[in-house]
Amino acid sequence: MGLISAGLGALNSTLADQWKEYFYCEAMDKDVLMTKGVKKTGTTNTFFGGSNNKGSDNIITNGSGIAVADGQAMIIVDDGQVVEFCAEPGRFVWDASSEPSIFTGKLWDSIKETFKQVGKRFAFGGETGHDQRIYYFNTKELLDNKFGTPNPVPFRIVDSKVGIDLDVSLRCAGVYSYRIADPLLFYSKVCGNVPREYSRDELDNQLKSEFISALQPALAKLSAMEMRPNEILLHNTTVEKAMNEVLSEKWGQLRGLEVVSVAFSTVTLPEEDQERIKQLQTAATLSNPNLGAGFMTASVGTAINTAAANENGAMAGLMGVGMTMNTAGNTISNLYAQGAAQQPAAPQAGAWVCPVCGATATGNFCSQCGAKKPVPQGPWTCPTCGTANTGNFCSQCGAKKPE
Repeated sequence: MGLISAGLGALNSTLADQWKEYFYCEAMDKDVLMTKGVKKTGTTNTFFGGSNNKGSDNIITNGSGIAVADGQAMIIVDDGQVVEFCAEPGRFVWDASSEPSIFTGKLWDSIKETFKQVGKRFAFGGETGHDQRIYYFNTKELLDNKFGTPNPVPFRIVDSKVGIDLDVSLRCAGVYSYRIADPLLFYSKVCGNVPREYSRDELDNQLKSEFISALQPALAKLSAMEMRPNEILLHNTTVEKAMNEVLSEKWGQLRGLEVVSVAFSTVTLPEEDQERIKQLQTAATLSNPNLGAGFMTASVGTAINTAAANENGAMAGLMGVGMTMNTAGNTISNLYAQGAAQQPAAPQAGAWVCPVCGATATGNFCSQCGAKKPVPQGPWTCPTCGTANTGNFCSQCGAKKPE
């Protein structure tokens, strides 16, 4: 048994005469994840002609028509077994005598292995089974799922450049979206043979709890990338990838779902954590001797301006500043000296690197191995191609330098 695309033009008048039912699915509401197919009866079928107002609810007669809309996936269940899957928009004909076929569309990569494990394809020699049902899945992106951390989430701030390694408490809120990436797995593990439809409200509370639980390990991946809290808002794609990696087992392998997008609206830290970060950043910055000396110099300048505006007398204030400068002056000089000592030494005039041992020399011979200073090659023009060169061979055509 299988589906035959009605648009292929390969159907003959026999199938047209055998037309029994026409199954379709109305536009699914954004809150509906799966719904049972509706049998259209009692009206003239303009696709092949004829009408039908009889037949059992759970029987698909050979030759029946089935429509699949964009953003939907469809399965046929025969006596509890998935026997057909389709995620390609169009109209199809149910042919019980043909081999099973899969019109998978965009979802093929995610469901082909699941179909082998879940679906059991079989034929009844042209006869229908006892209980046959059609289910449609909403494969569009399911938007506006709000989340927020009721309790602070630990986050490790790492900055190897300045030596910061600090644990802080993070609160965040935002929205995420997800979609059904594997309808077969979702059917077999979550909704099953529902009487009519399966909606989001039956699953959303569970998903939201698992999403928030997955935030901590996902944020740990961002921390390992040395991302700061204020940078999280700018890296939504990185967060989405991290969330899918963390939720791959619970959502992907267990239910056939995947996170599509994550958007943080707020990421906040307690004031005490913010202050600790500022203090560490300041201390790390001032560990540079030149920056430390500059900071002290600026502080002395500020003190002089403050003393000059002293209401009790500028001279008294400036005398105190003078005493401070006497103490700080040596410290500032020492810091500048340390900074100068850490600067890389400027290359000596006429220095050259020995091609034999790699040592730096300044005379005509290497002080380490005694090799003679190489004589720089003068420019020459290749007689073959006219290219200007400085080596022993032409860089363009490879011709040897003339003697």
